[in-house]
Amino acid sequence: MFGRSDESLYRALIDGELSAFDTLYERYERPLFGFLRRQLGDAAEAEDVLHETFMAVLKEREKGRGARSFKAWLFAVARHLCLNRVRARQRSAKANDGVAQVIELTGPAPNPDEVLAHRQTADSLKAAVTKLPPPLSELYHLRAGGLSYEELAEVLGVPIGTVKSRLHELVKRLKEEVAS
Repeated sequence: MFGRSDESLYRALIDGELSAFDTLYERYERPLFGFLRRQLGDAAEAEDVLHETFMAVLKEREKGRGARSFKAWLFAVARHLCLNRVRARQRSAKANDGVAQVIELTGPAPNPDEVLAHRQTADSLKAAVTKLPPPLSELYHLRAGGLSYEELAEVLGVPIGTVKSRLHELVKRLKEEVAS
């Protein structure tokens, strides 16, 4: 089952082979959760959206939707649900005059000597990413989620040339920001 392509697994799922869903879930749970957590800043909310995304996969299979690139489609569904959450959060914040908080994401370093260097690099990059305009920040997080240029184009609904130029601009801005 693990040697099969995502698209063939999805077709198998459409045909009623529910074990294909388990394989797809296992393949994409971690990368999709990482993308959602970076976008939402909250692990519990990211987990909710992760489950909503996979529920959407199950609902769509009933329609027999064929996925040209399952990975790109899955991330597009997750992105859409994530944007809905962010919009709802913004509406709620306006109603309550509150401000959404961002949870700092850090990971353990392999040894004490690398902790400082890792933390400084991560902090510099994180600070640089927060200064990006939303379209570039979203592109950064999608690319960090492992999407190819073609998948990015499909998720964002733009031509691949636009993806390449935005990635070029993204790298340029991050280099400038980290260097300063």
